Amino acid sequence: MTIWKSFLNTDPTEWLLEENNPSVRYFTLRNIFERPEMDPEVREAKADIMKTGTVPKILAKQEDGGYWGIPDNFYLRGKYKGTSWQLIILAELGADSADERIKNTCEFMLKNSQDPESGAFSYISDDNSVGDAEKILPCLTANMVWSLIRLDYLDDERVQKALEWLIAHQRFDDEPVELPEGEHYKIWKKCWGERTCHSIIVKSLKAFSEIPENKRTPEMENCISKCAEHMLNHRIHKRSQPPAEGRFKWLEFGFPLMWNIDALEVLGLLTKLGYKDKRMQEAMDMMISKQNGEGRWTLENTFNGRFQTSIERKGEESKWITLNVLKVLKSYYG
Repeated sequence: MTIWKSFLNTDPTEWLLEENNPSVRYFTLRNIFERPEMDPEVREAKADIMKTGTVPKILAKQEDGGYWGIPDNFYLRGKYKGTSWQLIILAELGADSADERIKNTCEFMLKNSQDPESGAFSYISDDNSVGDAEKILPCLTANMVWSLIRLDYLDDERVQKALEWLIAHQRFDDEPVELPEGEHYKIWKKCWGERTCHSIIVKSLKAFSEIPENKRTPEMENCISKCAEHMLNHRIHKRSQPPAEGRFKWLEFGFPLMWNIDALEVLGLLTKLGYKDKRMQEAMDMMISKQNGEGRWTLENTFNGRFQTSIERKGEESKWITLNVLKVLKSYYG
């Protein structure tokens, strides 16, 4: 038996391969069974993502301009039904980047949310219908960068500019400090207060981890290393250094997480990047302990009821959580 499967009460992969969730089926074939992109079953599952399930339900509510809801307020009003949130979900579900509707949404966010001067993303447009420089959010910037990279925009100069902004502004303070110089730090004290916000660190790590290793610059690798070390020093889900009180909400696994974080997401990012560190073990053990007798995990945290369409049910077995756990186990234990 493969070592990682020995941690399962029962192998749930046949359940994950059911056709009623084409996104999970696709990622199971690719990430768990390591089937190539041109494999007939993989290609069929990828095509089905755009035909059945959540993705077509979201796209059916898209306006002609590539947006949802209020065009110039795509983040706060109607949370989580605005355009920025749909872009994240569509990227999570493996939507086809070649589809014109997906391209329209990517271009809409780049035009209306990105501040052209800094490259960062704002939660609202200004009077010139571009991202308002005074309404920039670091976690939104990281989430938009990750989503755009997933949807084949890595080489776009606008995305590269946003990556440079993340590198320039990311902090890793673990003790109370004075705010650095710069207007962005003063405007968003909640994000950049006397201690670094963990959400920004994790979402930045998520964005940089999506970049193929052969396309990462030394500055990107340095940022990855600092983000990872920060989370490892906190044993993934602890509040302070040295580790003490746990972040209990981080122990409730959810999907999709949007701006939120949980321990499973952090473990997924670290193992994807090849980390196998003893400081991960407590979180790993906690993760494994949450499975039921069928080797499946439950959706414990959700924004359902606030999405364009619900994704699984809280308190029930979750294919997404189970898939994400299997990816961690496979990467960590081999």
